[in-house]
Amino acid sequence: MEYKAFGKTGHTSSRVLFGAAAFGEVSQKEADETLALLLDNGINHIDTARSYGEAELRIGPWMKKHRSSFFLASKTNKRTKEEALEELKQTLKRLQTDHLDLWQLHYLVEPDEWETAMGEGGALEAAIEAKEQGLVRFIGVTGHGVGAPSAHLKSLEVYDFDSVLLPYNYSMMQNSLYREQAEKLFHVCKERSIAVQTIKSLARGELGDKEKLYATWYDPLTDEASIRKAVHWVLSNEQVFLNSTGDIHILPHILKAAQEPIRKPSDKEMEVLVKQEGITPLFS
Repeated sequence: MEYKAFGKTGHTSSRVLFGAAAFGEVSQKEADETLALLLDNGINHIDTARSYGEAELRIGPWMKKHRSSFFLASKTNKRTKEEALEELKQTLKRLQTDHLDLWQLHYLVEPDEWETAMGEGGALEAAIEAKEQGLVRFIGVTGHGVGAPSAHLKSLEVYDFDSVLLPYNYSMMQNSLYREQAEKLFHVCKERSIAVQTIKSLARGELGDKEKLYATWYDPLTDEASIRKAVHWVLSNEQVFLNSTGDIHILPHILKAAQEPIRKPSDKEMEVLVKQEGITPLFS
């Protein structure tokens, strides 16, 4: 497993972060089996959220013995200071810890929500206060959809966040507007030592009328060779971290791919993969 500095936090993180959205509906036994897999593969960074179903509750028991083994991140969807601070109390209780390493303002893209969260009495004030009180060490912002890079650039004009999170895969980056804004964001983050986390590496497209076989809300890649190409495409960008896909049964394939020497697939190889797998942009 490759490791690199997680922005300016001082944490040297595994390039693959465990995306705990995969724990939304699993048993504690399944969660504990996943913990062993993470430890065996050198994963030292967990990314969860208060909105991920039972995820925080499943991770909580691990913290009694393994708190020092993981950089622990969670998120809040709340937009006001009062609501966010109340949710943080719940998060800390559920995770059985006295602090988070990273607390993120989740899915901060919609203009009206952005104005509330970043304004007076907003969630950003909650995050700053929580940091001053030692309840969180660092503050991040996350986003979905094609508007995520632009929203993050706007957020970084207001506050010097420690990390950003956005969708990043081959099909998304074929959208010229998205690519332009994402590359601009990457440049700003590099200049300011802001960690860049990526999601949806294995998104094949919308689920539509297909049978839901995995815990992800979208249709994921499941073929091992296809997963390897998608993972290597993301990790070949040495600036970014890959948040693992939200299904514990796909996780071993991601970890296996990440343990191999990273070789960036050519555009031709990725075009073939798109056709073979029927990949379409998840966001448009």
